Amino acid sequence: MPPVPPAASILASLGQATFAWDLASDAIAWSDNVAAVFPDIPVAALAGGAELAKLIEPSRSVRSDALGAPAPVRSGEGMPYRIEYGVRAVTSAPVIWIEETGCWFAGADGRPARVEGVVRINNERHARDEQLLKLSRHDPLTNELNRTHLIASLAETMEECARFRSSCAFMLIGIDHLARVNDAFGFDVADAVIAEVAKRIRARLRSGDMLGRFSGNKFGLILRNCTVDDTNVAAERFLAAVRDEVVPTKSGPVSVTASIGAVTIPRHARSAEEAVNRAQETLDAAKSRRAGSFALWKPNVERDAQRRVNIRVTDEIVTALNERRIVIGFEPVVDARLRQPAFYECLVRMEQDDGRALLAPDIVPVAERLGLIRLVDHRVLELAIAELAAAPGVQLSLNISPDTTMDPDWWATIESLMRAHPGVGERLIVEITETVAIQDIDDVRGFVTRLKNFGSRIAIDDFGAGYTSFRNLRKLGVDIVKIDGAFVQNIVRSADDRAFVQTLIDLARRLEIKTVAEWVQDEEAAVMLREWGCDFIQGRLIGLASPDRPWNAPAEKPVPATG
Repeated sequence: MPPVPPAASILASLGQATFAWDLASDAIAWSDNVAAVFPDIPVAALAGGAELAKLIEPSRSVRSDALGAPAPVRSGEGMPYRIEYGVRAVTSAPVIWIEETGCWFAGADGRPARVEGVVRINNERHARDEQLLKLSRHDPLTNELNRTHLIASLAETMEECARFRSSCAFMLIGIDHLARVNDAFGFDVADAVIAEVAKRIRARLRSGDMLGRFSGNKFGLILRNCTVDDTNVAAERFLAAVRDEVVPTKSGPVSVTASIGAVTIPRHARSAEEAVNRAQETLDAAKSRRAGSFALWKPNVERDAQRRVNIRVTDEIVTALNERRIVIGFEPVVDARLRQPAFYECLVRMEQDDGRALLAPDIVPVAERLGLIRLVDHRVLELAIAELAAAPGVQLSLNISPDTTMDPDWWATIESLMRAHPGVGERLIVEITETVAIQDIDDVRGFVTRLKNFGSRIAIDDFGAGYTSFRNLRKLGVDIVKIDGAFVQNIVRSADDRAFVQTLIDLARRLEIKTVAEWVQDEEAAVMLREWGCDFIQGRLIGLASPDRPWNAPAEKPVPATG
């Protein structure tokens, strides 16, 4: 067998050394290979605990603190410990990171008397830990603070402002139209743009200001000791830094601009959350006004009042849904020649405690803005199907919002109701707005196809307000076009509206698509529409929506068409 190498040579090959530390004399005895662990450290500086402590950072007392645990229960038994620290002889030298593992032994009085252990160089592990810590705090693409630590730094800065009665500002800088760069060149080029914009902003920061990546295309910026005037000047500096030079990328130069929203602190924000929300709000305002612009948050009485209304109406809508106070009114759509009801449009109503009802124009826009329209559409669908099931001879139409067309829960509901009530789908007309029809023709075609499989018909509501071509209507398989009432209501007085409506009706007839004229106000308009070939009319002349079920009323003679 080969000879066993001495322990000292094994430790030396591993970059380790042993020591024995007598606490009474403070003397430390080292193994011969100690110089391999502490290069460039004078031997005299390692001879005693106090001398070694002078070289240790960040906490000089780390070794003595490790001896503070209660003494072992049994005499002669060691108490283990493990610590890490850095050492260097002079501040200009690099730090050597040491891992020390050992045991201390108690004397007769139970207090530490002797320490024995092993030290080893731990630079790689410390560097890895430092890198992990950095990654936990910084965005890997830009090397700036990530969102979590940016918000934490903002909260700390706001506390300082309150304590020292100073002011600061928080900015959100958004790269304009970054999605276009993604689509045109790819995500790697977009990442290069983000990194370059961060670099340009960083180059124009003052000492003490902090930059972080807030989200994909947005940077958050904390400006310390910053007045309103300072904020305006800084914003223009950052905007110019982004726009004045193209960004070089592997796919060629890319021209970008940025928009900025900012809020002054503590004047207009008392918490980090409020500062972020208001900066985001003003950034959105700046982008909607003009790309590459700057907006500073200002109080707005009307906006604050609208938000209070939003909160109140949100609560009212949710409560009304829970209490089954969302109901529907039925507005007749009649044959333009015979004036007999062809179908009824279901319009949402919300019953109030005082007996009055809020109408669709009061409910739908708010519900869409506040993200509640899906719930409302679900309820209206349930009510409409129940009416169709109870009245076999009735045909109903209902409007659905753009979001609902792609809502899987709505589809699950309608499929369940159709299975529970066979034949009902053939008497249902689903109205989608023209804006939905042109957003994604393929997705909407899938929506239309699924409804037609139930036997339902599709109507395009408010036609003429957007830019849908009749080619798209044919492609979608639309059954009915409802001409926007804004063009219909003035056809008696407006030659332009007459020409527009007559053209729509003529084109729809050629494509074998039925037409409905909305907002028909008077008999003269109704006669015009009938002569032009319009199939159906609805509006004040025929009768507005009512919660009563007209098909249950005693039969009345149809209103004759004059002319």
